[in-house]
Amino acid sequence: MNDVVDVKISIIGAGSGAFARILTRDICLTPNFKGSTISLMDINKERLDAVYSVCKRYADEVGIKLRFEKTLDRKESLKDADFVINSALAGGHHILGEGWSIALKHGYSFGGSFHIMHDEAFWVNFYQYRLFDAVIADILDICPDAWYIQDANPILASITYETRRYGKAKIVGLCSGSDPTRIATRIGLEREQVTAQAVGVNHFVWLTHFYYKGEDAYPILDEWIRKREAELKEKEYMPSGQLIIFDLYRKYHLYWTCCQGDGCWPWWYYVKPTTEKRWKLDSKARANGFISRASKQFDEVLKVANDPSIKVTSVFPPQKTGYIAIPLVESIACDIPRVFHTNIQNKGNFVPGIPQDFEVEIPTLVSKRGVQGIQTDGLPKPLIAFILRERVAPVEIELEAYQIGSKELLLQLIMMDPWTRSEEQARKFLDAILSLPHHEEMRRHYR
Repeated sequence: MNDVVDVKISIIGAGSGAFARILTRDICLTPNFKGSTISLMDINKERLDAVYSVCKRYADEVGIKLRFEKTLDRKESLKDADFVINSALAGGHHILGEGWSIALKHGYSFGGSFHIMHDEAFWVNFYQYRLFDAVIADILDICPDAWYIQDANPILASITYETRRYGKAKIVGLCSGSDPTRIATRIGLEREQVTAQAVGVNHFVWLTHFYYKGEDAYPILDEWIRKREAELKEKEYMPSGQLIIFDLYRKYHLYWTCCQGDGCWPWWYYVKPTTEKRWKLDSKARANGFISRASKQFDEVLKVANDPSIKVTSVFPPQKTGYIAIPLVESIACDIPRVFHTNIQNKGNFVPGIPQDFEVEIPTLVSKRGVQGIQTDGLPKPLIAFILRERVAPVEIELEAYQIGSKELLLQLIMMDPWTRSEEQARKFLDAILSLPHHEEMRRHYR
C-alpha cells in the first residue's frame, strides 16, 4: 500500500448539503490523504464560503494536514486534478418541486413515475446533462487522466449517456444506496461479517447474495422481515415504503435494495388513497418531505460555518459515514483493492439481459487498475423484463430526445409514464413545464 501525498480532488458542486455533511468527514478521516489538495468549486459563493470554512476547521480539529482551496471557476478547480467528484444539481431543488406541483395538477403521482414525480424528472435532467457535458469536456481538455466520479442524479441515464459519448474518459457513478451491506445494520448483524451482492440498474437493484460469517443469511432476513412487518402494520405511515419492499420480496424472493422506497416503484401500490393507506404510504407527504429535507440539509452547515465557537466535530462526529466515494478514491490512489457496488457500463455483459451499452449497478473491483466490473448471474427473467420496461426504455427515449432536441420524443417519454391517461394530458403537462420563464433554454432545445 502506498500513502497518498499529493493527490488533488476537485469537488464540483461543493456547496451541496450532501458534500458538506458526508464527504468532508470522510476526506478528513482518511490518513492517506495527508498532504493532498481538496479543491472546492461551486457557483454559489455563500455556500462555497461556508463549506470551505467548515472543511478547514474540521481538518484542524481531527489533526490532518490538507490543502483546501475554493473557487467559483470550474476550470481552475480542474487544473492538475486526479479525481473529480460531481455532486452538483443545476438549478436547485426548487425547480424540481415547482415541476412536481405542476405534475400533480395534471394528474401525475408518485409510484413508478421515474421521469416526472421523482428526482430524475426530465426538466431537471436536461440541465444536468448540459452540466455533465461541460464538466467532462473540461476534464478531457484540462486533466484527461483524472477519474470522473458521477455523484449527482440521474445516475442511470448519465452513466449510460457519458460512457457512450466519452469513450476516453474514466467514468464511474455512485449512489448512496449502492452498498448492499446496509441491511446488516438494520437487522442487527455485524456489517464487517457480511458479504453481499446486489445486481440491477440504478434505483432498481436486488440483493442476490447475502452471507453472514460465511453462512447464507437469507433465513435471518426472512425472520427479521416477519417480525418487522408485524411492527410496521401498527404504524400510520412509513416514509421508507418498507411494506412495499417486503411485498416485493415475497413475490420475487429477492430483497430490493433501492434507497428510494416510497415514491419509486411500482406504481400499483399508489393507485388510490385506500391502496396507499393499506401500504402505509402517503405520496403527498413524500413529495413535501423530499423538498423540505433538501432545502434544510444545508442549514446546519451554514449555522456551524457562521459560528466559530461551535466545534465542528460536535455537530458532525469524527466517524466515517460509510459512503463509498472517498474509500473508492483511496483504493485507486493508494492501490488498495476493494469491492464496491458502483454504476458502470454493461460492456462486459455483467448483467445478462441488459444492453451492453447501458448502465448497470454491480459489484466492481477497485484498485490502481481502475474500476473493473465483476460478472454476475444476473436476475430472474421477470425482473429483467421490468428493468427493460421501466428503466431502459424510458431512458433511451429521453436520451434520444435530448440528443436530437425533439419535443415530440419528450412527449413520448411522458406518454410512457404510468399516470398518463391520454396524449392530451401529456401534452398539456409538457407545455406547462416548458412555458415556465426560466426554461427558455429548454424550450429552444426541444424544438
